[in-house]
Amino acid sequence: MKPVTPDTEFSLSFENQRVVVSPWGGSLRRYFFIDESGQEIDIVWGYSGGSGKRGGQGDVLIPFPGRIGDGRYSFDGQRFQLECNDKEGPNAIHGFVRSLPWQVQDAHANQVTFEIRLDAETYAGRGYPFSLAVRVMYDLGASGLACAFTVKNEGQQAAPVGVGFHPYFTVGTSVIDEAEAQIPGAASVEFNERLIPTGKILSVTGTPWDYRRYRKIGRQRFNHCYVQLERDAQGMATASLRHPASGRVIEMTMDQAFSAVVVYTGDAIADAPRAALAIEPMTCTSDAFNHPDWGLKQLVPGETFSGRYTVRHWVIS
Repeated sequence: MKPVTPDTEFSLSFENQRVVVSPWGGSLRRYFFIDESGQEIDIVWGYSGGSGKRGGQGDVLIPFPGRIGDGRYSFDGQRFQLECNDKEGPNAIHGFVRSLPWQVQDAHANQVTFEIRLDAETYAGRGYPFSLAVRVMYDLGASGLACAFTVKNEGQQAAPVGVGFHPYFTVGTSVIDEAEAQIPGAASVEFNERLIPTGKILSVTGTPWDYRRYRKIGRQRFNHCYVQLERDAQGMATASLRHPASGRVIEMTMDQAFSAVVVYTGDAIADAPRAALAIEPMTCTSDAFNHPDWGLKQLVPGETFSGRYTVRHWVIS
C-alpha cells in the first residue's frame, strides 16, 4: 500500500449514503446522503484533501480531548509537561493522533479500520510516557454511520486516557443560527477566559444553555462542555440537530463510554464562522488529566477501553 499522506482517503458507500474517511489522523472527512435526483447532500461539514481542514473538522482526539491548562498535569505522583499547541492560548489541546499517519488494518466497501500505536519512548519527551494501541472503525449501514474505538494500554505502568471525536454537522443552512439543537447535558463545565475549567460544574436548568429540549440556536455562541448526560433505558445519550423548514434531522447517539459532549458553533473559524455545529462526544471533560473524577480513564497494563457513537439522518416530510 502507498504511504499514508494527508491526502489519503477512503470512500465508504451503503445504499443512499457515502462517507469519506482518512488514515491521516483516522479522521472523518465527509458524510453525505444521496437524494432522489442523485445529488450528494452534506450531513457532516467536512473537507477533501489534507489542506482543506478547518477548526478540527473530523479529528480523533487521543489521548486527551479538549485543553490542558499550560500543558501541565500530575499522574501517579509525577508531574508532566505537554507541548502547548493551542492557537488560542498556552495550553495543550486534543492529543497527538490527529496529525499522524495511521495504518489501514481492514477495508471493505462500507467499513474500514485504522490503527495507531503511541509508544512511551517517543512521547516521553512530549509529556506522555505511556504506550497505547488505538483502533478506530467506521461502519456505514442501514442505521447510519457507526464509529467505534478501542484503546489498550500496552505499557508497563498505568496510563491516563481520554478519547474524543470532533465532527461538525450541517442541516443545509448557510449558518447554523437557523437550526435547532437538542443536547442531553443537565450541567456544563465552567471555563475561564482561556477555556480551561475552573473546577466548577454548573447546572443548566433555567439558563439559556439548557437544550435538553429542542431550542433554536440563534446567535448563541457555543463552546460548552456538557456533562451529567441524560440517557435512555439502554444507557444511551442522544444529541440532535434539526432544521424545521427543510425537515432535516441529524441524531448522534453515544454509549456509556462517553461522559461528556462538547458543542461548538465555530465562531473562531475565520473564513466560515458558524457554518456548522460541532457535536463532540468525549469520554472525559476538557482538562480531565487535572480532574480525574471527570471521566478520565486510568488504564492498568493490558487493560482495554472501548466505546461507540452513531450518526443517522432523516428528513421529516
